[in-house]
Amino acid sequence: MQNPEEIKKTIISVLESKGPSLPVHIAGEIKSSMLFASAFLGELVSEKKVKMSYMKVGSSRLYLLTGQESSLENFSQYLRSKEKEAFLLLKEKEFLMDSKQSPAIGVALREIRDFAIPFKSGEEIVWRYFLVPESKFKSAEEKPLVIETKEVREIGEVRPLVLEKQEKLVTVKRIKRTARTKRKKASDVKEKFFGGIKEFLSANSIELLDTKNIGSKEIVLKVRDKGEEKILVAYNKKKISDKDIVKAHNKVCALGLPYIVVGLNEPAKKTSELVKAIKNLSSIRGLK
Repeated sequence: MQNPEEIKKTIISVLESKGPSLPVHIAGEIKSSMLFASAFLGELVSEKKVKMSYMKVGSSRLYLLTGQESSLENFSQYLRSKEKEAFLLLKEKEFLMDSKQSPAIGVALREIRDFAIPFKSGEEIVWRYFLVPESKFKSAEEKPLVIETKEVREIGEVRPLVLEKQEKLVTVKRIKRTARTKRKKASDVKEKFFGGIKEFLSANSIELLDTKNIGSKEIVLKVRDKGEEKILVAYNKKKISDKDIVKAHNKVCALGLPYIVVGLNEPAKKTSELVKAIKNLSSIRGLK
């Protein structure tokens, strides 16, 4: 039986030469079972000698040494579709304002913690690509809109042209601020609505597969419920009407999948009874 400390040294040596590795690879190097290797890796993580990635390759996380974080880029292909989209967007832009992202991208950024690092800029949450220093954002921040009044300060008088420019600048600034406020409110509604849907999925053990549409009034998702793929249509309404059910049906019938309709509250009794009544209905006909 090898000395445990010697095994740990061997694992660290393997990581130094191979870079981020999976437990199965470590097991092969130390000629042991994956369970045995995982136990030693767990100990090394708790001792802070080895780091563990947030992302998974298959069902396993990657193990690496401090300073090898940039090598995780080589495994970005294993990210899920929406996470890959968020990864590529952040890598291209380097910084993303959280409030300006769609709910789906916002969620994905929170999942790719190896690559997306959050920090605060005023009251805003900003995501930076993990290889880009935060200082780059601060040095490139847009300067606030300043009304130039050099003439006023130096000459002590207000020229008509200067006043006209000032008024235009203030008007533009006010319009932009109002538009930002409206966008933020709409984004907040979306975020809250989508957050409620995620809680619903979790509480009912429903797996989110893909996002078809995310809005403040309607969300359409592809999910897996009890092993079966379905379309979930959620309305940001207190009560689901018959028209909403028909609308959901028309929306998903081309996909050939069963669907789930979700509202903010339980459906009205008459709506539930109607759904039950038409389950086994073959057709409705007239005498003429």
